[in-house]
Amino acid sequence: MNSHSVPAQHILPKPRKTPVQQRSVFTVEIMCDACIQVLLDEGLERLTTTRVAARAGVSVGSVYQYFPNKQSLLAAVLERHLLAVVEAVETACTDAKGQSTAHMADALVEAFMAAKFHNPAASRALYAVAAEIGGAAFVMHLTQRSQLALCDMLATACDRQFSDMVATSFVLCTALIGPVQGLLASNATTATVDAVRVQLVAMVSAYLQAVSHAAA
Repeated sequence: MNSHSVPAQHILPKPRKTPVQQRSVFTVEIMCDACIQVLLDEGLERLTTTRVAARAGVSVGSVYQYFPNKQSLLAAVLERHLLAVVEAVETACTDAKGQSTAHMADALVEAFMAAKFHNPAASRALYAVAAEIGGAAFVMHLTQRSQLALCDMLATACDRQFSDMVATSFVLCTALIGPVQGLLASNATTATVDAVRVQLVAMVSAYLQAVSHAAA
């Protein structure tokens, strides 16, 4: 995994400057929220910095103060979303250390799905954004972060031992992404999402049992 790691820098279009003061951070948050709203209401093709500025209640100049173009604004919104998902997974992995693999499976699935379905419409729209701005490399970089968190967690399982945690963490990450993306793409009902969550916990738990052996 490390030999194929993707550097975090220069993956996505960068903002003109990074906000430092609390007021500036808040302004950028408002812009990112407005970008999501315009994206959902108008679609990617009709999204412009002018429309985002109007929705955010700021001048276009204020937007350009931080983002030189639409691509850099979209990149910031995508980065914020993906980081929230990865940080949720990392937190869940840290909290589940030392627990059973069944507990780890439940914690992992719950954290990942809660983050992705916090705003399902936005999650769905941002799949198109990732393709538009070439975000595949950044997605890969953050996936590797999730894999590292999973390896750290699995190493502490109280009931099972793993001989190849790198491969196991890779399978876990990719196995969760597909079903969740399918649920988002199909605009699944809450009942369907809940049912799939139960199935994913069972799948992850069974997989962890199958690729490990009882702890000594």
